[in-house]
Amino acid sequence: MSTAVRRTSDTLVVRVPMTFRKRGGRRMVILPDGAEAFEPTAARPQPVSASLKAMVKAFRWRHLLETGVYAEIDDIAEAEGVNPSYASRIFRLTLLAPDIVEAIVENRQPEALTLAKLLAPSPVKWSLQLQHFNLLRDARTVDVPEMALGNASESST
Repeated sequence: MSTAVRRTSDTLVVRVPMTFRKRGGRRMVILPDGAEAFEPTAARPQPVSASLKAMVKAFRWRHLLETGVYAEIDDIAEAEGVNPSYASRIFRLTLLAPDIVEAIVENRQPEALTLAKLLAPSPVKWSLQLQHFNLLRDARTVDVPEMALGNASESST
């Protein structure tokens, strides 16, 4: 059977030989031998990772706190309908090193760097975070001074 085009009055009829098969629960179009499959030129959108969604949520919540919309994380948790401890864990993502945030936003993080690992306790110092998550890439990350983090007990004497 070959491809045929036929015109009848205002109707254009195109016949293309193909077979439909179910494979793995999906319907597949099986083209005849020698036929080329159509490949769309636009790239398919990449799925948004759970890590990126959580990161966006964390920075939005931080903005809501900074602008005074909410006074504390518990208020955000109540408004969002989530547990306060979950809100606190998500909010902690705003403390990640800029290189880690950048890798997640640009979808360059290793597959092993899951949301569960990001939400688990991790070092506060950015350089230690990069080591902890195995993301050492370059030496451009600057650590937040210990005094700015309120860790007076770790300051040098």
